[in-house]
Amino acid sequence: MSVLRRVRPELSWPYLFGLTVLVAIPAVWAVVLAFTDYTGLNDVRFTGLDNFSRLFSDHFFWEALGNSGVYVVISVPLRVAAALTLALLLYRQGTWNAAGRVAVYLPTIIPDIAYALLWAWLLNPFYGPFAAFAAETGLPTPEWLTDPWGARVSIAVMGGLQVGEGFLIALAWRRMIPARLYEAADVEGARPAYVLARVTLPLMAPVLALLALRDVLLALQLNFVPALIITDGGPRRATTYLPTYLYDHAFRHFRLGYASAVALTMLVTTGLILYVQYRLVRRWRLF
Repeated sequence: MSVLRRVRPELSWPYLFGLTVLVAIPAVWAVVLAFTDYTGLNDVRFTGLDNFSRLFSDHFFWEALGNSGVYVVISVPLRVAAALTLALLLYRQGTWNAAGRVAVYLPTIIPDIAYALLWAWLLNPFYGPFAAFAAETGLPTPEWLTDPWGARVSIAVMGGLQVGEGFLIALAWRRMIPARLYEAADVEGARPAYVLARVTLPLMAPVLALLALRDVLLALQLNFVPALIITDGGPRRATTYLPTYLYDHAFRHFRLGYASAVALTMLVTTGLILYVQYRLVRRWRLF
């Protein structure tokens, strides 16, 4: 806020107003509702920790938490590895590399619903291109969306391929590495694999750790749209993630108090995961 005031004081007030009305007040109200049985149609009645007691005894919640964990384990390493690999391949100047950078970033600006519908068509077991290719070549058609693990992996891979923002960060960091380090390695006759392992990756480790922290945060929240549009949480609740679980209770069953308890639990869980990651990277002295 002080920076805004030094630059243009009048800019701080609209920002603070929007932050208060759109973020702070709803967040405080959600915390209050977590301790009520509010449905949107009844008066607010405080019930203490009843929502949390019910939440932790609900096996569907633990199932959704496990599904979210599987999503994170698959999608986050894929996102970080893809961002790093593409940044190393496309960091040089050139027309083809510029076109490649545009192609990498393009899926990031596509609306989530359009992106999910595109993948629903690609993975369709009846008329999708993957199914058509398998039929033409005589290969078995994978059960992308009808098998529980097939659906889990498919949704996670979809999320893992949206690497545009991470790619730009990794690309900028790669270009910041001094060229003289590579010139010295070339003079010494170092092989490309040695340079990658001893120069590039150690110098990019901090930004990769930062991307991992960021992608864990995103992965726990942004899997809602594909899971709802493509599989609707199925098959057999295999893609019912924490955001989907929250949505079901808030907007299908109108248990707004219980859904607020779920949201608060998600917030605390995400914070704990990020704290553990931060402690690990601090121990590795990446920051």
